[in-house]
Amino acid sequence: MYKKSPQGWLKHWDFILLDIISLQAAFIIAYLIRNGMRNPYGSSLYRGEAMIFVFCQIAVFFFCQPYQGILKRGLYAEFSKTVKHVIIVMLLAVMVLFMTQRSSMYSRITLFATAALYLILDYSCRVARKRYIIKRTDLSEEKRSLVLVATSYEVEETLKKLTDSPVREFMVTGIAFLDTDADAESVEGIPVVGNVNNVKDYLCHGWVDEVFVKVSESEPYPSRLIDELVMMGLTVHLSLDAVERPMNGKKYVEKMGGYTVVTSSINMASLKQLMYKRIMDIAGGLVGCLITLILTVIIGPMIYAKSPGPIFFSQVRIGQNGKRFKIYKFRSMYMDAEERKAELMKDNKMSGLMFKVEYDPRIIGSEKIGRDGKPKGIGNFIRRTSIDEFPQFWNVLKGDMSLVGTRPPTVDEWDQYELRHRIRMATKPGITGMWQVSGRSDITDFEEVVRLDTEYIENWTIGLDIRILLKTVLAVLKSSGAV
Repeated sequence: MYKKSPQGWLKHWDFILLDIISLQAAFIIAYLIRNGMRNPYGSSLYRGEAMIFVFCQIAVFFFCQPYQGILKRGLYAEFSKTVKHVIIVMLLAVMVLFMTQRSSMYSRITLFATAALYLILDYSCRVARKRYIIKRTDLSEEKRSLVLVATSYEVEETLKKLTDSPVREFMVTGIAFLDTDADAESVEGIPVVGNVNNVKDYLCHGWVDEVFVKVSESEPYPSRLIDELVMMGLTVHLSLDAVERPMNGKKYVEKMGGYTVVTSSINMASLKQLMYKRIMDIAGGLVGCLITLILTVIIGPMIYAKSPGPIFFSQVRIGQNGKRFKIYKFRSMYMDAEERKAELMKDNKMSGLMFKVEYDPRIIGSEKIGRDGKPKGIGNFIRRTSIDEFPQFWNVLKGDMSLVGTRPPTVDEWDQYELRHRIRMATKPGITGMWQVSGRSDITDFEEVVRLDTEYIENWTIGLDIRILLKTVLAVLKSSGAV
């Protein structure tokens, strides 16, 4: 699932806010210089002037587009643009004052001082903000992994144009050639991971968020490859001048480096939608971590008494688009559980690339059988009540997981995925999801799990997440679908 880039004024909300604050600060300082230590907003006359400044700024924001290409501008170009912006805002403010016949009431010294201070403050804030954004982006660990697909003779030019921006939220981690006879191990230090015929295996099992395809006039249009990439749940960017045929998935036109591209993905989310989802994750994560601390005090000694060793179990899992992370659970199995898994594979009741055994003997206390013939040990209890899942709220707080998503596969399961299975990892993994609320113990076909996960991703909304969370709470209270 692809996050849309902010468009219009929302794209530069931070610079808009800085400009408004800078002008108000300049106005306050100029007023204090002229009139001494008095509150400028205490006077209805000057309070009105402050409001006029804000309205003039908003008008300039919408009609003059002062922030277009702001991150690419050097110091001199930025100063020139800032001077122009300040002049337009101040002239517009003077014109409003003149038309309302109130210009004679204001101090000209205050007005000129405001303009000079606004230029200094606004320029300083813009430069500082740009440096912060560039530095933060360079150090960010949240960059998206992108594979470039192009011909061997165009790849260097495409790479240069694609990365022609001081701020990029992606990093090119691999290159694939459209011409199958090309022979190279790397380009500009970036590894070559295949060609149009064999790159799919790398894309299926590696950490890849997006693919940029630069189609050449000298090579056949790779329609089959593009369709398979979208089917795998990958986001595909196709340079606009290369669009010859319709692409599957939802589409979106945007700028990427020096290219205008058509972006296709199984689903797309706006920045506002993802912000709401993250707020919900943080709120749920905080509550869940607090409950986890309480459970640790109660459950921890019970686990250790029956099976000495760590209270928590950690394991490397596969996250969104193949990115690996470490998942945490309360330990419900004996310490040698992983070593014993191979001998139990013959009893696996799941059809496909998942593992589940009825009455798993590796579970702590499973040798204790109740009157109904079912194991009654502490391990079975915490799994039946889903208590073992609570430490994953820490993964949610960290951002590795979400409250709602798809269950993250183990590394050995991931290595066996076929192209059609990868689509379930097109979104961030979750503690619960469509599969869980559909009765996870009753579904034994992995292809059905993939179908449910695909349905969730294609139809995702905040409302759907809330419905799944409510169903999960009911399922846990009833202990339905648990083992």
